[in-house]
Amino acid sequence: MKVTDHIKKANGKTLFSFEVIPPQKGKNIQDLYNNIDPLMEFNPPFIDVTTSREEYVYVDKGNGLLDKRITRMRPGTVGICASIMHKYNVDAIPHLLCGGFTKEETEYVLVDCHYLGIDNVVALRGDSRKDEPYFVPTKGGHAYATGLVQQISNLNNGKYLHDEIEVEHNYDFCVGVAGYPEKHMEAPSLNTDLKRLKEKVDAGADYVVTQMFFDNKKYFDFVEKAREIGITVPIIPGIKPIAVKRHLQILPQVFKIDLPEDLIDAVEACKDNNAVRQVGIEFAIQQSKELKEAGVPFLHYYSMGKSDNIKAIASELF
Repeated sequence: MKVTDHIKKANGKTLFSFEVIPPQKGKNIQDLYNNIDPLMEFNPPFIDVTTSREEYVYVDKGNGLLDKRITRMRPGTVGICASIMHKYNVDAIPHLLCGGFTKEETEYVLVDCHYLGIDNVVALRGDSRKDEPYFVPTKGGHAYATGLVQQISNLNNGKYLHDEIEVEHNYDFCVGVAGYPEKHMEAPSLNTDLKRLKEKVDAGADYVVTQMFFDNKKYFDFVEKAREIGITVPIIPGIKPIAVKRHLQILPQVFKIDLPEDLIDAVEACKDNNAVRQVGIEFAIQQSKELKEAGVPFLHYYSMGKSDNIKAIASELF
């Protein structure tokens, strides 16, 4: 079922969802199931599955020579989605990236998704590779998420990249995109970033999921400004509970977001990461309660491979 249909069916009730990361190569998928299992009691209509970018590794060939090779440390997103749908009878949503994929490769992934009965996809530009100071478009791929959304929309209308074929059945993907309450790190201003978001919606995006934020006012202001410029699709808040003390440095550095002073003070007063994890749970509960009272369509949690804190939060809300 489409995410937008889940929202309509809920008739104003706030729903629960979360995002998972594929296991690294060589790891057992059971590790992923062990993190999903405790969260299924909260009846998530969907589970997001991230996609990893390609990266370079250097293999020693001997005699001081290195062979540069491309790899993906967390492959299998579409396969994991199919496995989740089969095991849990829940919608699974793969992330599609511009970075690391040609337009042809994207089309093949979408064909696979269609055959597997996957109704939703999230279209993202993706981050730069670790060896790149900024995002460099893949040759033959999309430079921006708007182009990716347009490709999916074209396929929904029976338009393939190159082949002129008689279409017996159009695809009907529901397309999610990312939104940034504190603006994308590369955007010169929040207003500019909102214009880019509207371009994605105009290209065919059906809903928005936000990057993590810790100040609900920034989400509410973001939604208000989005509505003012004509963005009418659902905007789902993304929530990440603080789990370790070093998140105070890592999250602002990586995601270019601000943390509230009361949260910073509480984390800094903790003696160990067990205490930090509890602070993160309590803060996210209060944050989630306010969002739920405001009638958000979903509370979407970034689990990052661990689910015990998400379960503690959801137990207070659902």
